[in-house]
Amino acid sequence: MSTPCRFLASLLLAASAANGATAPSQTALLTPPAAGGGPLVVETGFQLVDIVLIDDQTETFEFSGILHARWKDERQAFDPATEGVAEKFYQGNFQFNEISPSWYPEISLLNSVGAFEKGEPLFRVRPDGTCLLVTPVNATAKSELMLRHYPFDRQTLRLVFGIPGYTASELVLQPLAMPAPAPRAIRVPQWSLRGMRAGGETVLPTSPGRDGGTSAFVYEMDVKREGAFIMRLVIGPLLLVVVLSWSVFWMDHASVGDRMSVSFVGLLTAVAYQIVLGDILPHISYLTPVNVFVNFSFMIMCASIVVNLVVGELNRSNRSADADILDRRCRKIFPIVYAALLLGTILFFAIVF
Repeated sequence: MSTPCRFLASLLLAASAANGATAPSQTALLTPPAAGGGPLVVETGFQLVDIVLIDDQTETFEFSGILHARWKDERQAFDPATEGVAEKFYQGNFQFNEISPSWYPEISLLNSVGAFEKGEPLFRVRPDGTCLLVTPVNATAKSELMLRHYPFDRQTLRLVFGIPGYTASELVLQPLAMPAPAPRAIRVPQWSLRGMRAGGETVLPTSPGRDGGTSAFVYEMDVKREGAFIMRLVIGPLLLVVVLSWSVFWMDHASVGDRMSVSFVGLLTAVAYQIVLGDILPHISYLTPVNVFVNFSFMIMCASIVVNLVVGELNRSNRSADADILDRRCRKIFPIVYAALLLGTILFFAIVF
């Protein structure tokens, strides 16, 4: 034990002996306080400060906030008149680690990836033994993302806080009412925060050899992706390229080479967008609306190449009239089919998923 701790312990023992009371041992102070036969209740709250980044590829998000824990430890009770203060404060790591004499809940982020960084704590003790621990935190958490509606998806980011090593029969984390920031005050690139909520649940056991799960405090954030970035980068330009590729149906059917050049430029543009999306989109096995849109655009431009070949064959067979009829029909059929495919995609993802 460090010198400050020994000095404090001796002061506590001397004060207790002077008052005729029996002081708890140093070992007893490091154990959780008695809770009257039931589990110790630790009220837990979280205040979100910022969401730094949401990573689709790794399904993780970086955040910062303030973690609150409140519990009652009668061993910490004191007489304000004797102590000369209405409330005790332990500010910063030095005071908290070296001077604070009792057990406290070491709350961890159970779904963290990497380091769970904690800032300078503030430990407050009231005369009746009520303890409040306030700790700034920074971490990266893992949360499952469902990207079926990308880039118009909504996600729920979860923070699961718990104290490993304790079962729910020994220690329970209950939500502590905390003021929530305005959703518009939290700004994340390409995302908007729509709401927050807190609750409790029991997760898998974290204490080997003991039956029962671990009580956890869960903080959830509902976020919605702003699809304007993908609309501006992919959907809008590619839609314009597809429409312009239909200009071949107004070109002279005798100039098959020029028509094929226009169609292949559009086709190569669609391939380039496929490559761009491969870097932007998360690597998932299922299709998303933007994947379907790019694939349908690719197919429509491939179909225009087939029409060019048919028109060229009709022209070589001295059937120019039939070639003109085919071009006039394609001017209407291609936009109608393309619009129907896109509308069907929207309805499919809206109804089925």
